[in-house]
Amino acid sequence: MPTNIESTPSLVSSLITTIALVLSAATPAAADNLNVFACEPEWAALAQEIGGKKLKNVFTATHAKQDPHFIRARPSLIAKARRADLLICSGAGLEAGWLPILLQKGSSKIQPGEKGFFMASDFVPILEIPEVFDRSLGDIHPEGNPHVHLNPHNISLIAEELAHRLISIDQGNKSYYLAQLDTFRSKWKAAIERWEQELGHFKNQAVIYHHKSLNYLISWLKMKPIGAIEPKPGLPPTTNHLADLLAIIRDNPSTIITISGYDSDTGARWLEEKSGRPVLVLPYTVGGDDQSENLFSLFDRTLQLLKEQIDHG
Repeated sequence: MPTNIESTPSLVSSLITTIALVLSAATPAAADNLNVFACEPEWAALAQEIGGKKLKNVFTATHAKQDPHFIRARPSLIAKARRADLLICSGAGLEAGWLPILLQKGSSKIQPGEKGFFMASDFVPILEIPEVFDRSLGDIHPEGNPHVHLNPHNISLIAEELAHRLISIDQGNKSYYLAQLDTFRSKWKAAIERWEQELGHFKNQAVIYHHKSLNYLISWLKMKPIGAIEPKPGLPPTTNHLADLLAIIRDNPSTIITISGYDSDTGARWLEEKSGRPVLVLPYTVGGDDQSENLFSLFDRTLQLLKEQIDHG
């Protein structure tokens, strides 16, 4: 005699449970909110733009007044690395002096080759890759210039890759990350269009910088670099080198002398005193001054400062 399902509640309950288990197995579960370890403030800011409320914590290893080449892998950083689901850094050797120590003691999720290991420079065109790697040339990076965030087009490329990486780690929240990316992409595209309306204002403007940390910005704006305060990357200027730069400035009287907030200003201030050209301190990254609290305002503020310097001659 056929079984009457309606009269067999236990069978109905069993079928419902089986269907629910099959459906749950087929659908990726959303992860608990993620812990993000960002090596620099710009990547913490970008992670917050794309990850939004799905990020439990975004920890930044450095701040805008620190040289990201040289920090100590202190115990507090190691503790954060042990809990991280995603590590996002500039890469290209910028953190080579301290990141390997953190990775040795960090979470298995953020090791090279894992989904949680994200180096921003892997996804953009790199400037200044040396043809010859020789330490006599100074503190150069064999992979090229790692300060990739100061070209906004690089941020666009990295945002796309970061969204896909978050999805690969946390597939259950795919639709959320895609929506966040779409919102950011739209706002960022509009911002780039606004910034680039004034590119002609900066083109061929002579500039002397302290370190190559500003070179992606200089390249994007098509400014004209005519000297570096460091005679070689990482080396302090000599008196003779500064005298040579002073002669260059006198031949180019509208030169901008610029440094970032973490650079030594000794050489720049000497040039300022001797030439009468004011030193322009640029924020360099998010938090570099009180008007650079996110990626959008970082570029707004940077272009504003440059424009004011150019307009004042």
